[in-house]
Amino acid sequence: MVVSRFVPGRKRVGPGIESLTVTFGDRGALIRARGLVKRYGDFEAVRGIDLDVPSGEAFGFLGPNGAGKSSAMRMIACVSPTSSGELTVLGLDPLADGSAIRARIGVCPQEDQLDVELTVRENLTVYGRYFGLSRAECRSRADELLDFVQLTDKANAKVESLSGGMKRRLTIARSLINQPDLLLLDEPTTGLDPQARHLLWDKLFRLRQQGVTLVLTTHYMDEAEQLCDRLVVMNDGRIVAEGSPTALIAQYSTREVTELRFGVGHHEQLGGKVADLAERIEVLPDRLLLYTDDGERATSEVAARGLRPDSVLVRRSTLEDVFLRLTGRSLVD
Repeated sequence: MVVSRFVPGRKRVGPGIESLTVTFGDRGALIRARGLVKRYGDFEAVRGIDLDVPSGEAFGFLGPNGAGKSSAMRMIACVSPTSSGELTVLGLDPLADGSAIRARIGVCPQEDQLDVELTVRENLTVYGRYFGLSRAECRSRADELLDFVQLTDKANAKVESLSGGMKRRLTIARSLINQPDLLLLDEPTTGLDPQARHLLWDKLFRLRQQGVTLVLTTHYMDEAEQLCDRLVVMNDGRIVAEGSPTALIAQYSTREVTELRFGVGHHEQLGGKVADLAERIEVLPDRLLLYTDDGERATSEVAARGLRPDSVLVRRSTLEDVFLRLTGRSLVD
C-alpha cells in the first residue's frame, strides 16, 4: 500500500448498502475491523462490528448517545484496547504497534485541549516536538498550518483570547502537525455558531480533496451529508446501516416528506385518514409526517379529502429522517 501524507499548500500524490462489509480492491483499507468488540466489565459497548475505511475516504460514525461510536473511535485511536475481534489501523495491530500507529494519526478530540498559557504558534511547535520534529521543522509546519486554518494574524496571541471557532481551527491544525495518514475527529463542530461551522467544513473538505483520510463522529446530520463519502449508523453497539448519505436516504426513506400541522391533539385521529397517501407516516404530537416520493401530490390529496391543516411543508428527505427511523426518537442516556 502506498501511503501519502498531507502537507498544506502542496499537491498530494497517491493512491451495497445491505452488506455491512465492503471490499475496496486496490484502494486498500487504512482501517479494517472484523467482529470488533469492546467490553467494560459486563457491559458490551461495541458488539461485533465490521469496518473497512479505504485511503482518501471521509467516513462517519452516526448514532445516539451510548451507541458505541466513541468506544469504536477510541479503539481506532489506540487509546483503548480491543476486547475481542480483529482490528488493523494503517496495516498495523493496535495492541502490538500502538505507538507506531499513534505517531502516524492525528486526533481532534471533542473538547479542545489546547495550552491556554502558550501562544497560538507555540501550541503547534511544542506539540510537534512530541513527534520528534526539529524546532525548524516545527516552525515551518506551524506557519503552513496557521495559513491553512486562517490564523496567521493570531500566531502570537494567547489561546485564551481566541473565539470558540478559532480554538477549533487551531485544534485541527495541531492534529495535522505530524502530517498524519489518518485524521480522527470527534464531534468537530459541536458548540460552534453557523459561520464557524461552515468555515470548518470548508477546511475539512479541502483536506479530503487533498487525499487525507477522515474519520469523524457527529450529531449534525447536515454535517454528515456535507463531509462524509460513506458512513455507518450505530445503535446499541451494532452497525444497523452503512452506505453513502444518498444511498441511505434512498434505501430507508423516500424522496420527499410532507409535514402537516393541525391543531394540538388532532394528529393521532387524523393519521388514519391520510395513511394511504404515503409509503409510511409518523404521528408526532405537533405534526404528521407523510413519507412519499411526490409531496405535492400528497398535499393535493389531503385537500381533496376536505382536510385543512394549519400549515404544510414539503421538503426533501434527509439523513436525519434515516437516523430517526433506524434509532428511534426516544432519548438515550
